[in-house]
Amino acid sequence: MARNFFGLFLLIVLTLAAVSWGEDKLLQIYGGQDAAGDRSQAVALDALGARLREVPKDQRPAVLAGIEATSGGKFELFAKSDVAGRRILDQLGRGSVAYMQDSAGRQWALKALDADTVLAFEYADPESKRGPLEWAITLGFYAAIALVIMIWLWPLRRDLRALERAAARYGDKNWSFDAHITPRSQIFALAQTFRKMAARIDGLIASHKDMSNAVSHEIRTPLARLQFEIESAEHAADLDEMKASLDNIKEDAREINELLTATLNYAILERASVSLNIGAHDFTQFVPAVADSVRRDVGPAIQMHAEVRPDTNRVVCDLHLMESALKNLLYNAARHAKHDVRVAFDVKDGMNRLVVDDDGPGIPESERQRVFESFVQLEAGGDKKGGLGLGLAIVKRALEWHGGDVRVTQSPLGGARFSATWPARALAG
Repeated sequence: MARNFFGLFLLIVLTLAAVSWGEDKLLQIYGGQDAAGDRSQAVALDALGARLREVPKDQRPAVLAGIEATSGGKFELFAKSDVAGRRILDQLGRGSVAYMQDSAGRQWALKALDADTVLAFEYADPESKRGPLEWAITLGFYAAIALVIMIWLWPLRRDLRALERAAARYGDKNWSFDAHITPRSQIFALAQTFRKMAARIDGLIASHKDMSNAVSHEIRTPLARLQFEIESAEHAADLDEMKASLDNIKEDAREINELLTATLNYAILERASVSLNIGAHDFTQFVPAVADSVRRDVGPAIQMHAEVRPDTNRVVCDLHLMESALKNLLYNAARHAKHDVRVAFDVKDGMNRLVVDDDGPGIPESERQRVFESFVQLEAGGDKKGGLGLGLAIVKRALEWHGGDVRVTQSPLGGARFSATWPARALAG
């Protein structure tokens, strides 16, 4: 941090020095002494020039030497051809006083005597000689700059160190990001990004732990039944008994396959990046078709109604993810409903809105956030409902990948209402 400070300080000092030097040069080139308001040299050169014009050319050096001896000034006569620079020559041609500096650093004020001769007066720039006071002021000026930079950088250095320590603790598997960065800090946005990243990593780790525990727990029961049925088939007394055991084996294998498929689908949605297959789809056909498929699967005990606005024939989404989300919402509603499940879709205020209602017991308000976590199965009336506890977690992840969200509230039917929303947008191209 100290190296960064001194590097920034040196850069500012060099910049100020370069600007000051450039400003002085510009004043010398374009303003000279006239820009500084020094008119005395011009008046003296005019008076001396008028006197020398009255003297023959061959006597001018002697007269000039006498004036130089009595006044202490340094004067010279130049041939006009010895003066370089179009700007200086133009000023001399207009009868103005011109200023120049030679390679040795000496400064001259010039005045044309006639068409061929130029009177030159050498002068010292008072600003070129600095005394102790000027140097003290200059050093104080740069010290003030250093102090201002240090004051500006100190909170930044403090917050960066806090962020560094918090990241180091997090990297040591202390899965909590505890950097205390105030909203006024210059790196508050960076700290918030780190905090979100840490929460996301923490959630993924917890989700994978839950997934491993749940899969090993859920798969144990069908595997035990599968082993029992295999032994039963081996010792079957007749063909019918063997066929019954084989049917049970198929059912257990199907249950294991459903568990692994759901777990794999959820794991895909939990990845850091998912490639969405975005397209425009006709939801006036899609939603009723999915609802009818789920209704046939759950049986006639559940009535399922679909209501879709007729102008929703170009809804932009990943159809595979939306089908998975809608099916999970409908199966979840059918599992808890008494008789009636209703699904509706519309577009309002720039948002696609998919709503699924049921007439079941509903979900307590204290549990409405937890139901979207992986492998969570709520109990109702002392009996745990069927399922793996992944359906609603898959719905939430699918909506998040579309930039949306899903929430649960009380349904007008008396049960639960799941509202899935995501931004409505036109398909690019």
